[in-house]
This record gives sequence, structure tokens and C-alpha cells, in this order.
Amino acid sequence: MSKLIYFMPMSLDGFIAGEHDPLKEWALPDEEVSVVINELHRPIGTYLYGRSNYETMTGWQTPEDIPGLTPSMKDFAPIWQAADKIVYSKSLATVSTPKTRLVREFEPEAVRELKAQLPHDMSIAGPTLAAQAIRAGLVDEVHLFVIPVIRGGGLPVLPSNVGVKLELLDERRAGNGWVYLRYQTHV
Repeated sequence: MSKLIYFMPMSLDGFIAGEHDPLKEWALPDEEVSVVINELHRPIGTYLYGRSNYETMTGWQTPEDIPGLTPSMKDFAPIWQAADKIVYSKSLATVSTPKTRLVREFEPEAVRELKAQLPHDMSIAGPTLAAQAIRAGLVDEVHLFVIPVIRGGGLPVLPSNVGVKLELLDERRAGNGWVYLRYQTHV
């Protein structure tokens, strides 16, 4: 049985984007953080995305078009390209990358079936989509990169109105003051 892992960077006060700004430079990893991200993503065989996160990640299909990539950032592209992707969106007309399918509704039972069938772990990205999976009791681990910045508001990484007990499995410092935290959920 595979694990469903929620993996997100966040500001120290728990946000992925500020109130009036999207994900910006404050959340871009440096070379050292990118090495850790690659290590953590290698075992992932399927990514579950909402529309916004998928559109952000499609750049990894053609990394040569992304300016300023470091060597470890470039190493992420084949990791991402090798994985299957499921995009949950009511508004997206089509997907533009290989190994990707579009699903209109997030259905917890379908994800449960995937977890039971797949031989590799899955990752879910995006706080809105992950909130649905957390509320349905589907998320097995929460992996957070805490970035040393305070946003003061915006899009929270973790959902409100849900309680989940977490057990700390791993913690480590990464580059530029980032801290990686890995938790197992206990429902």
C-alpha cells in the first residue's frame, strides 16, 4: 500500500502565498534545499495536483525554458517527468504534459483505491486539494519546509476546522535557514 504525502513549503506563520501576492521569490529553494527536495521526491510515483499547482509545475516538462536553474534544480525535471500526474480541476480544459490525466472531482474513495493499488508513494500538493484529503483521512505523512519569513496572512498551508494528531519522524536544517519537518498522521 502506498502512502499519500502532503508536501509543501510554508512561511513561518503557515502560509504558502501572501494575501495579495502569489508564491514569490521568498519560497524559491536554493541549491542545498533543492538537493533535499530531489531526495524526497525520488520515491514519488504519482503527483496529485489542483489546477494552480499543476500549471506551476508544468515548467518542469521543459526545464531548459526556465532561466537561472541550478544543477540540482535541473535534476528535479526528470524526477517530475517520470511520475504520473493526476490534475483535479473543473475549469482546466485539457492537460499539457505526458503521463497526466484530468479528473473533474476529488473523490476520496478513488484515492483510497489508488493507495491500495500503487506500488509507489503519492504526493498531494496545494493546500486546497490537500485539505480535502486531510479531512477524508487520506494523508499519511505531512512534509513541510518552513521558510524563515512571516507573511502575516494569505493562503494557509494547513486546513482549519480539522484536527489531526501528528508524530514527528524527521527534522533537519536545509539551506538558507529552511527547516524540513516530516510528520506521520494518526487519525
